[in-house]
Amino acid sequence: MSSVHRYQLPVEATQWQVNAENEVQFTWEYEDASDTLLKLYDKGKKQQWDAAERIDWSQDLDPENPMLMPDEMIRIYGSPMWNKMTDAEKANLRRHSQAWQISQFLHGEQGALMVSARIVETVPDINAKFYAATQVMDEARHVEAYSRLLHEKFELAYPITGPLASLLEDVFNDKRWDFNYLGMQVLIEGLALAAFHAIRDMSQNPLAASVNAYVMQDEARHVAFGRLALRDYYPQLTAAELAEREEFVLEASAHMRDRFTASEMWEAVGLPAKECMEWVEKSESMKLFRSRLFSRIVPIVRDIGLWSENVQQGYLKMGLLDFCDPNVDIEALLDNDQQVAEQFDAARARVDETVAAAVH
Repeated sequence: MSSVHRYQLPVEATQWQVNAENEVQFTWEYEDASDTLLKLYDKGKKQQWDAAERIDWSQDLDPENPMLMPDEMIRIYGSPMWNKMTDAEKANLRRHSQAWQISQFLHGEQGALMVSARIVETVPDINAKFYAATQVMDEARHVEAYSRLLHEKFELAYPITGPLASLLEDVFNDKRWDFNYLGMQVLIEGLALAAFHAIRDMSQNPLAASVNAYVMQDEARHVAFGRLALRDYYPQLTAAELAEREEFVLEASAHMRDRFTASEMWEAVGLPAKECMEWVEKSESMKLFRSRLFSRIVPIVRDIGLWSENVQQGYLKMGLLDFCDPNVDIEALLDNDQQVAEQFDAARARVDETVAAAVH
């Protein structure tokens, strides 16, 4: 069955098309002095993987709770709407809410695929072009994995949600290469790491958990790539140029704060959207998600030089400053993302060895 027939809302209703232009930059200097980026490129080459082989697709999902996530992660858990639902209705909501989330991962990864391809064209340094080329392959693999998870296991999907579409538009509509880095490598990838983290660590389904663990291993490199490039570039900019990028950070943060309210999903499952949205805004699971999200992003925003009084006041007005822990060690978080993926590999290897021993 085609993707169009799996969408729970008419995909044509989004009417989303992006008219974007970019400037292609050739470079004639092939001996780039950035050894750090070259090392990241080498790591990107070595860590390529095949989604069809590394992931055990023979595993199934539970029809009543596909990814075996705790009900507390459902945004309206504990609400009057939730308490009135029958067991069958709760099972249906679990399936739809999880499919909605994976659908947004899928659409976000396609956006990352497009932006990383653009970065190959627009970035001025050869080693950055090399690394961005490995990211193109990474993002294609992520689209493949999430598409397969939705089509083969969930058998339903949702169109792109409005806040994510707006955030991607902002990235696509700016021709400057550093805005592509800032929007994708720092903000959208930081958002992705926070969202993937919840499923990787809380899902009791090994298929769902492993998909997110392996994608996070790649995303950790992507965030490191954007951080390295911008940390070197932004000190060269004027105060006016930095202010423009700070405004972009604030606008993007507002989109990300609102992205996972899933406004269009509630009506699709027969629930009152207004009441659900009001509950979601004050839910503990939303507070936890926003804490993870901005604890990932803020240390990088600070590190690349965009943590001005204006940005801090903007976060305060959005009610996000409480989520900004300046003591978070972002390098330790990124290293852990890579190590957890290796632990999933080791666990699968042990299972394979046990099965092989039993056969013989």
